[in-house]
Amino acid sequence: MTGQEGAAKRPWLRIPHTLVLMVIMMAIALVLTWILPAGSFEMQPNEAGRMMVVPGTYEQVEDAQTLAPWHLLSVVPRAMASASDVIFFVFLIGGVLGVVRLTGAIDAAIGGMLQHFRDRLALLVFAAMFVFGTFSATFGMAAEYIAFVGILVALCAALRLDSMTAVGMMVVGYGVGYGISFMNPFTVMVAQDIAELQPLSGWWYRLAIAVPIFAIGFHHVYSYARKVQADPSKSLMAGVTGTVAPPPQDYPPMTWQRRLVLLSLGATIVGLVLGVMLQGWWLTELAAIFLALAVAAIIFGRLRLDDAAESFINGAAQLTATALLVGFARSISLILEDGLVLHTIVNALATPLEQVRAEFSAVGMFLLQSLLNLFVPSGSGQAFATMPIMAPIGDLVGVSRQVTVLAFQFGDGFSNMIVPTNAVLMGILGLAGIPYDRWLRFVFPLMIKLTIAGALALMIAVWIGYT
Repeated sequence: MTGQEGAAKRPWLRIPHTLVLMVIMMAIALVLTWILPAGSFEMQPNEAGRMMVVPGTYEQVEDAQTLAPWHLLSVVPRAMASASDVIFFVFLIGGVLGVVRLTGAIDAAIGGMLQHFRDRLALLVFAAMFVFGTFSATFGMAAEYIAFVGILVALCAALRLDSMTAVGMMVVGYGVGYGISFMNPFTVMVAQDIAELQPLSGWWYRLAIAVPIFAIGFHHVYSYARKVQADPSKSLMAGVTGTVAPPPQDYPPMTWQRRLVLLSLGATIVGLVLGVMLQGWWLTELAAIFLALAVAAIIFGRLRLDDAAESFINGAAQLTATALLVGFARSISLILEDGLVLHTIVNALATPLEQVRAEFSAVGMFLLQSLLNLFVPSGSGQAFATMPIMAPIGDLVGVSRQVTVLAFQFGDGFSNMIVPTNAVLMGILGLAGIPYDRWLRFVFPLMIKLTIAGALALMIAVWIGYT
């Protein structure tokens, strides 16, 4: 009996849709406001003017309002309004990426690089992982990679490699890219905003740890690829018969127009970083510079305005689920805030963490975020659901908010490669014909390595006073 057949006969094993999980968590949050005592900490501004929890000041509130069951309905539009800046930013990013994709520049860059390195295994693995990781780290790309599954599988087949190697290059590159990003607009920048940190602050440490952590991922995939190429019988796909989506017959050539689009994309990244660091730009200005990228793509790519408009709308529509999850995730913390139990939960979670050193508390946050990603696989959604709790916990246990954001980033990014609730992961595995249990055997040892590396990076961050 296959895993899918078993799940079909045991429907209770099926994990609900992420939105269903969000609503369940909202209901649980409401029940908690009825059960837990209301309370709050004193808050005071730090040197930067940001409000911080004052340790040791938690007190219960006696006359707290009891939330009615229909509060679940009224809180959703309030949460959507509260997170509107992030929600609309998500839509705009999706639209801009849709226009850029229409030019064929990204497809040509990825496909051309894969073709160029197809006869050099180490360079092929490195180039593929680097490209996927870079686009994930800078633009938060993930679902867009599904289109390249067929290309990678075909290239690997020509090199006497299996589909596990192809998917490994893609998924490990994407997962590590999310985990070590210094500017992902959907995870790092959202989490820093919630934690009241300067956008892109602490970038230097993220760049410093990017090299060793990427090297761990590369070594894992390359070692497996070399083993399979030398002896195909050692493939984890041995004995598996699955349907692999037919690869595209060709991918777009790299023309001078597409080079100009890629140069515009690179200039956008540089301008984004400089604007945030030197001018204090945030979501409004960042959205504007992305829209400028769309205009440049239309001009350099010689796109028809109607086609560009349709691609913009389609690109934004593809991120509707992400945008909705952001709003519903914000509803969870808003319910806890309305019921005055958010600080009660913070106090309860912080108490055991206060019994250990700060560096071990940071590692505990990392592990907790990894577990939560099973239930909230949306990076921005998880940031809204957990950072309002994690940030003040960090204040209480002596972990800086920058380290708290890094713990969230590791937990969200690395576990994207293994949680079965990640729709992108399961879509890629399905197209490549890889059973989840076989993928688990491939990626689980890597998860152990990355967990150890992430824990060490967090401990070092605490030791050096990373802020």
